[in-house]
Amino acid sequence: MHPTYPVPASEEARLRALAEYRLMDTPPDENFDRLTRLAARMFGVPTVLVSLVGSDRQFFKSRTGFDESGTSREVSFCAHAIMQADIMVVHDATKDDRFSANPLVLGPPSIRFYAGKPLIAPNGENIGTICLIDSKPRDAFTDQDRAHLSDLAALVLDQMEIFRLHHVSAANQARFECIASTSPDAIICLTGTGEITFWNAAAEKLFGYAANEVVGQPGERIAPHSWRRIFEAEVARLLGDEDSKAAGHAFELQGLRKDGSEFPAEFSFSAWRDGAAISFGVIVRDITERRQSQERLFHIASLDPLTELPNRNAWHDCVERTLGAGAAGTVLLIDLDGFKEVNDTYGHSMGDAVLRDVAARLQASCGPLAMVARLGGDEFVALMSGNGEAEANAAAAKLLAAIAGHHEIAGQPIEIGASIGIAFAPQHGSLSEDLLGAADLALYRAKAAGKGRHEIFAPALRDAMFARRALQKELRKAFENGEFELFYQPQVSTVDGSVTGAEALMRWNHPERGLLSPAAFIEVLSRKPSAAAVGEWTLRTACRQAAEWRARIPGFRMGINLFDAQFRSRRLLTCIAEEFERNALPADAVELEIVENILLHNDAATLALLHDLRGLGVGLAFDDYGTGFASLSLLKKYPISRLKIDRSFVRDVDTNPEDAAVVKAVIYLGRHFGMDVIAEGVETAAQLAFLKANECPEAQGYFFGKPMPARDFEERFISPPVIA
Repeated sequence: MHPTYPVPASEEARLRALAEYRLMDTPPDENFDRLTRLAARMFGVPTVLVSLVGSDRQFFKSRTGFDESGTSREVSFCAHAIMQADIMVVHDATKDDRFSANPLVLGPPSIRFYAGKPLIAPNGENIGTICLIDSKPRDAFTDQDRAHLSDLAALVLDQMEIFRLHHVSAANQARFECIASTSPDAIICLTGTGEITFWNAAAEKLFGYAANEVVGQPGERIAPHSWRRIFEAEVARLLGDEDSKAAGHAFELQGLRKDGSEFPAEFSFSAWRDGAAISFGVIVRDITERRQSQERLFHIASLDPLTELPNRNAWHDCVERTLGAGAAGTVLLIDLDGFKEVNDTYGHSMGDAVLRDVAARLQASCGPLAMVARLGGDEFVALMSGNGEAEANAAAAKLLAAIAGHHEIAGQPIEIGASIGIAFAPQHGSLSEDLLGAADLALYRAKAAGKGRHEIFAPALRDAMFARRALQKELRKAFENGEFELFYQPQVSTVDGSVTGAEALMRWNHPERGLLSPAAFIEVLSRKPSAAAVGEWTLRTACRQAAEWRARIPGFRMGINLFDAQFRSRRLLTCIAEEFERNALPADAVELEIVENILLHNDAATLALLHDLRGLGVGLAFDDYGTGFASLSLLKKYPISRLKIDRSFVRDVDTNPEDAAVVKAVIYLGRHFGMDVIAEGVETAAQLAFLKANECPEAQGYFFGKPMPARDFEERFISPPVIA
C-alpha cells in the first residue's frame, strides 16, 4: 500500500541521517525550547514546532502552543516541507488542495498559516523542520521573514549537531573518529596527558593547522587561556573514578588560530577509559556567526521596531526577573491622550514620528535606572525601582509634563497629552500580567476623571472592574431581550408654556433591579461594541414617536442623544435619512444632542458629518455647554444650532451671582451666534422667572415634568399642549 504522503527518493538515506541524531522520543530540552519560544515572539504566532519526520510519524523535539508530542506522517505539513529545497509557505490551508481536508485544518488546532524551513543534515538530507503555525491566514511572508526563519533553523541545527556528536562520542573512540571524519565541526582526540592524537579536516579549516602540525602537540595550543584548568580538572576526576563534569557540557573559550588570531569558540568534551588509559574527544565550533544570529534574532524579538524601546515580551521578562529577585518596583502604564486625532488629521507617518518623540522623552525623563517599553499602539510602560507613593506620584507628574510639552514634528506643532495608571510590586501583583492589569485599572480611572491625570491602583478598582464586567454581560442580554425603553421629558417655551418638544432619554427595565436611569449603565454601554446598534434603535424609536406627536403639535421637535460609536460609524447619515423617509418626518423635527467629547475630537470627518446633518435640516444641540473644555472657537467652527445650559448653572441661578453670570453669557452667545438656547434642570418658579427675565427662550426640567413613558407623556402634554 502506497503512503498518502510524499516520500523523498532518498528516504532510506534520510532516515539513516535522522537516526544518527538519536533525538526521536527524547525528553524536552531547554536549548531547543528557547528557540521555539523566540520564534513565536518574533513572528507573533501561537505555535512553533521543531519537527523530526520519521518513517511514519513526526516527533516534535520542541513545541510551543501545541499539546501533542507528534502526529502521524499522513497529516503532517512537515512531510511536505521536507520535500522542498527551501521554506514552504502555506498562506491559507483551507485554500490549498494538499491540506484543505486535513484533520488539523478542519479541527483543532485549525491550521491556516504554515511556514516550515527544512533542517538539513550534513549529508544533505532534510530530516525535519522548524515551522510556524497560525490559526489565522496570513497574506505575506517576506524575504526578511524567510531570512529570520533560516537563521533560527541554523541555530536548531547547531543544537542537533551537538546532541548527535555527544551521543556518538559516548560509544567508543573508533566510532567517534569515524563520524568525525565527515562532520562539519572541528573534532579533536587527545590522550590523558593532553596530547592531540586525532585532528579532522574541519579542525584543519578552523584552526589553520594541518593534522601533521598538531598531532602529538599539547591541546592548550588551540585554547591557551582556560584550557589547562578545565582539562587537568577532568583528568583528575577520571583518575579518581569520578564522573566527568565536563562531558556532555559545552564551554565557551577563546580559540587560537595558527595565525595568532583569537575567536569565540564552544568546546564540548567527551571522555573514555580503557583500563588505566584515559582519552578525550573535543568538538569545537566557531560561534561568531551563532552569536551574531542570536543577538540579531533576540534584538528583533525583544525590541519595538518603531521606537527601539523594549517590547511587551521584553518588558514582561524584565518584570518577572525583578519579582523573582524579590525587588520592589513601580509600574507606570502610560496611554496617550489625543493620539488618534493626530493620526486622523496628519496621517500615520506623523503619528509614528510622535511615538518616537514620546519614547525619547519617556527615556530621558525616567533615566537609565528605569526600563521604558512600548506595549503597542500609543501605550507605553515604565518599570522603576522602589514602591513609595510619593516617589511614584512625582515620577508620574514628571512624565505627564514631559509628554505634554511642545512637540514639533516636521515643522508642525502637535498637541498631545497622557494619562497614567500606577501599580506597585509586590503589593498589587506577583506576576507581570497581574501588575499590568492593576495599572490598567488605575489608568481607566485616570481617564474617567478627565485625562491628563495619574492614579494609583486600589483594590476597590478591581471590585469595580468585576461589577463592570457583570454589567456588560447584563447589557448584552438587555438589548437582545428588549429591556430598554425610551422615556420623554418635555421641553417648553418660557414665554407661554407651550410644549415645543421632548428629549428622548433611555431607561432600562432591569429584571431584578427595576427601572434604571442612564446614570447606572450608560457609561459602560457607550464603550460596548453594541453601542452603535443600541443608538440606531434609539434613533428609530424616537423618530417614530416624533412623527406621531408632530402630527398633533405642529413644529414639535424630538431631542435624541447619540453615542460616540454612532459618529464613528458610517451609517449615521444613512440611518437618519431612512427614518425621515419611513416616517414621513421633516428633518427639523429631530435635534441630535452632541456632547463635548465628540466635538473635541476636532477631526475633519466629524466636522464633515455634522455639516452633512445640518445640510439635511437636522438640528444639532451642544449638550451641557459650559461644563467642560470647549472653547468659543468651537461655536464658530461647528454648525451648532442650539446651546443647552447645564443644570449645574441653573440650580442656583437665582441666588448665585457667578451662576447667573454664566447663564446670561450663554444666552448672549446663543443670540449673537444665531443659535437657540434651552436651559436644563429647571425645578423652581424662581429659576423659570430668571430665565424669562433674561430672554432664555426654552426650558426643561422637573418643574415641567420628569422623564416619563410615551403613554404618560401623551396623556399629559400632547392634549392639551399648554401646561402653564
